[in-house]
Amino acid sequence: MSHPFRITVLSDTHMPKKAKELPAPLLEDLRYSDLIIHAGDWSKWELYELLSQYAPVEGVAGNVDDEVIIDRLGYHRIVLAKGKRIGIVHGHGQGGTTPSRARKAFHDSEVDCIVFGHSHIPFLENVQGVLMFNPGSATDKRRQPRYSYGRLLIQDGALEARHIFYDQK
Repeated sequence: MSHPFRITVLSDTHMPKKAKELPAPLLEDLRYSDLIIHAGDWSKWELYELLSQYAPVEGVAGNVDDEVIIDRLGYHRIVLAKGKRIGIVHGHGQGGTTPSRARKAFHDSEVDCIVFGHSHIPFLENVQGVLMFNPGSATDKRRQPRYSYGRLLIQDGALEARHIFYDQK
């Protein structure tokens, strides 16, 4: 059995407005990440630079991000990680639910997983063979009972997702 490829998944950090620094559970986890995915609403480019100190970072802009983030990342991308195609989109827009908008963003693409955010609501569901994953928010839980981020593990050709929940940021 090979070592799992570990991806830490974030969205909706809204820094520095909602938090001045990343929470301790997340910082500890980042030390073991092979890749970091952020699905938008970073708020400041400095967060990209901070995360890059831990592992390579892939991400997209969200609806509150500034021109710097939009210009550098765009709103939509597909990353290849250990043979798995992972679509990343924030999920904002008109009509439908956040998961349905995220799915629609990749309707003409072959993807194994779609990482999205926007709603701040943790979501994990297999939809027609595509793993739909919203990590929630590590810094702005809104009406959710707990803060959260996500972890994707790729091992021996299998892709697994799970949420990491905690009470204080």
